[in-house]
Amino acid sequence: MARLTRPAGTVPAPILLLTGIASVQIGNAWADSLFGRVGAGGAGLLRLGWAMFVLVAIYRPRLTGRGRSEWWPAAGLGCVLAPMNLTFYHAIARIPLGIAVTVEFIGPLAVAIAHSRRRRDLLWAGLAAVGILALAHGSGQHLDPLGLLLAGIAGCLWGLYILLQARVGRAFADGSGLALAMLVATAVAIPDGVVEGGARLLSPGVLTIGVAVGLLSSVIPYSIELVVLRRLSPGIFGVLMSLEPAAAALAGAVVIGQALTLRELAGMVLVSAASLGASVTGTRGGHDRTPTVADPSPFGS
Repeated sequence: MARLTRPAGTVPAPILLLTGIASVQIGNAWADSLFGRVGAGGAGLLRLGWAMFVLVAIYRPRLTGRGRSEWWPAAGLGCVLAPMNLTFYHAIARIPLGIAVTVEFIGPLAVAIAHSRRRRDLLWAGLAAVGILALAHGSGQHLDPLGLLLAGIAGCLWGLYILLQARVGRAFADGSGLALAMLVATAVAIPDGVVEGGARLLSPGVLTIGVAVGLLSSVIPYSIELVVLRRLSPGIFGVLMSLEPAAAALAGAVVIGQALTLRELAGMVLVSAASLGASVTGTRGGHDRTPTVADPSPFGS
């Protein structure tokens, strides 16, 4: 991984992070082209599988000689990673990418607010709720209720992932814990992926797009965050991450032609503002490090 991160050391951290945000959302938009061939489950399996191969090749985690203190956190993380990615892909197969990412943001936002010690931070929860309602009602296009529900479930799993991520970080000195988690996640995703994709998963065209999606949506953003999290404060990181719904909407519009109404755009702005506010106020004062919206992994959205 050192070879991946060293050249990035000369690039300003905010530019790196924005590049990672753009990468993951472009990857998600490209995944849309797989849905008609292998289904959302097949696309999710390809994303997890290719990311797993790359991370295992980088970290080469050993499978023997590990105790429960290492296997349990890694396995738990993998068991959350798989449904988190699969439910998100099933969501964006039904509703626009920007809206799905916005709804999904309720997970990390809930973690940030739950760890807050300030009553005024409940304002961010209310602001986000108004934004979600604006997305769910009165839009110019019919939004699939199941798609919204799946995006919300993916968000809850994203919040859980944030908490499990910290345990894996304490159990492993390097990225081998994530590589093991990806092994577990890929195994968990196989039934859904194979049922939907079948033999089409081995098509050269599908495999090629799958590689691109795995790299853009998972490996590249993760590598970037390894650098950025050492150089940016949690507050600034969270502010920049709050741009992710907007990046998703832009990627959806440019890559796959998904248009949004003014009401939907307003809802996205409200949720992004809530995420931004929770990030900033959640890291002001005190020296303890509690989870904030800055903590999400790129494996979420």
